Amino acid sequence: MSTTEEHAKEVPTEITDEKETASETKKESEIGYVILFFFVGLIASLLVGWIIFPKLLYSQKSQPFDFNHALHMQEVDEGCQSCHFFREDGSFNGTPKLAQCIDCHEEVNGEDPNEEIFVTEYVWKEREVPWLVYSRQPNCVFFSHIAHVSEESLYEGKDCVVCHGHHGETETLRPYEYNRITNVSRDIWGHNISGIARNSWDRMKMNDCARCHEAARDLASPKDLKAPTTRFITNIIDVAFPGTRPLSKGSSVQTERGACFECHK
Repeated sequence: MSTTEEHAKEVPTEITDEKETASETKKESEIGYVILFFFVGLIASLLVGWIIFPKLLYSQKSQPFDFNHALHMQEVDEGCQSCHFFREDGSFNGTPKLAQCIDCHEEVNGEDPNEEIFVTEYVWKEREVPWLVYSRQPNCVFFSHIAHVSEESLYEGKDCVVCHGHHGETETLRPYEYNRITNVSRDIWGHNISGIARNSWDRMKMNDCARCHEAARDLASPKDLKAPTTRFITNIIDVAFPGTRPLSKGSSVQTERGACFECHK
């Protein structure tokens, strides 16, 4: 075979190698674009989901007028319980009514514009203040305050701060934020969109309640705990014939106390 023929056969091999190299380079470039696109999409999704979406999902309302908790705490003797107290039947009075405020606010006492609004627009006109309650739970949830703050309860008299934070130390009221879809206060889910609670008062979800209820469940002696089948039957009896069976430790699927129907009426 002549030198010319050998060279003619070598040329296609070099071209093939060049094509393979170019193909590999193209593939590497495509992979690089895919990875870049993935990270750009990830960052964009986080920005939309964590910053833009909450602004669209939640709307704000202002309270009827501002209220200084810190100032009022200096004027009362029993702290939060002076205004947010329990009635004789053990029920919680919730947000104070006008009758609780009139004794001190029949007339404008100072130069605070908020007090003037309260006296002139509500006290003199005998109108209840339509407060927006940050901690109001959905209608499907029943919550007993006295069962959690009473010294005799399993929860050993929890302080208001545990669930409500240092609300009594504030001098102004922050805007009320609510979910546009459910109308539920943002405080129930929590202001951290990731759902992570740094403090016990950051949110009021059932998952947070479960921590204490699990501890209360552990206080029940093993003999009081019921097998799943027995527990299921007793729960059916509770629903079908409410009030016919005394409640005891070990009767709840979730907390071993009183069944889910204690909270979810």
